[in-house]
Amino acid sequence: MSMKRTNVYADPEDLAIIKEAAKRRGISEAEIIRQGIHLAAMANRVWDEPLFSRTFEGAGHAPVKREVRDAVADAVRRETGTAA
Repeated sequence: MSMKRTNVYADPEDLAIIKEAAKRRGISEAEIIRQGIHLAAMANRVWDEPLFSRTFEGAGHAPVKREVRDAVADAVRRETGTAA
């Protein structure tokens, strides 16, 4: 993966935390900063399509316990080939 160099200004306290974490984890400070940039980029990404692009038809209300029980029982009967 090719990378591009850039300069940023950072809070000295944040840089000290990064330095300590890099030493503790045995990785470079730059790697921690790259991970942080990636997380920030993904958190602010605008996707081309909505998360839920399909709609589903339903009864228009939340099912009650009886409806759920009946639907499950019907599915079991279809799967097992047993009559009601």
